[in-house]
Amino acid sequence: MSGDPLSDVLRAVRLRGALFYYIEGRSPWVAEAPAACEIIPAIMSGVDHMIEFHGIVRGSCWATPVGDAPIRLDEGDVILFPQGDAHVMSSAPGMRAGVVDKALYFTPRPPQLPFSLAFTREGVTTARLDGGGEDEVTIVCGFLGCDARPFNPLLAALPRVLRVSSATLGRDSLVSEFLRAAVSESNQKRPGGEAVLELMSKAMFVDVLRRYVDSLPPDQTGWLAGVRDAGVGRALARMHEQPGAPWTLERLAEETAMSRSVFHDRFVHFVGQPPMQYLTQWRMQVAAGLLHETPAKLIEVALEVGYESEAAFSRAFKRVVGLSPGAWRKRVKA
Repeated sequence: MSGDPLSDVLRAVRLRGALFYYIEGRSPWVAEAPAACEIIPAIMSGVDHMIEFHGIVRGSCWATPVGDAPIRLDEGDVILFPQGDAHVMSSAPGMRAGVVDKALYFTPRPPQLPFSLAFTREGVTTARLDGGGEDEVTIVCGFLGCDARPFNPLLAALPRVLRVSSATLGRDSLVSEFLRAAVSESNQKRPGGEAVLELMSKAMFVDVLRRYVDSLPPDQTGWLAGVRDAGVGRALARMHEQPGAPWTLERLAEETAMSRSVFHDRFVHFVGQPPMQYLTQWRMQVAAGLLHETPAKLIEVALEVGYESEAAFSRAFKRVVGLSPGAWRKRVKA
């Protein structure tokens, strides 16, 4: 591990990106997205959780989480739905597409991503969302997949909606470069385009996360706020660096130059759980990755995450995950 808790978590939960489509619209237009969990099999089969994002390349529009207030988006803005909520993208606030045709997400995959995908108000797939008006918009839409189990502290720390404005990002940000590249690759279909955009979409997400962390108020709590705190962030980094070390509350407190009680209370204040409970869950996430991605024997995995016997590791894993390590490995391999 790197000593950078955010990077550690993004690697451990196997963040991966998929740019799926982009929209060109002329007002009035509306597109409605179902909850991400309903379309995972069509877009990123095998992932636990999916985050949808939209970046405004040109023009302006509105994003509305179903049941919430609309949010205006201008050129260069990016909006993410970290919890996978159903939402509406439209040329004006208050519009709904009516029945969402999920079959549109199950159309045969094109030879090379990204591709244009558009919805008219009648639910017909077209090259554009053309309402005949004067206001035009180009939107890049994509998905990020990750593991939610056994432990992903990042998801719980993110809001339902995460919007970053173009003023915050700046024209030369990774996000701006990604949006321009997405449209270019869609039109030119150059070799390697999908791989480039997958890497860029993950970089875009990390850039948005860092700016979100920078914007958090001083009294903010949660895992991301804990990463930013000097003491708690140091403890998280040390646990991530050496998940198999014989950590105790006293040793972690020494690492942060705090007393045991002060460190415990500060960690709980930010992260929402005691340090040793967090350590156990982190160990199980690391172990799950080893079980999934390597042929390591159970005793090797156990030793890697701090357990001296296969039996002790198996008990801890089943208590946290709900499955034995062997059953988990069979499930994820299947």
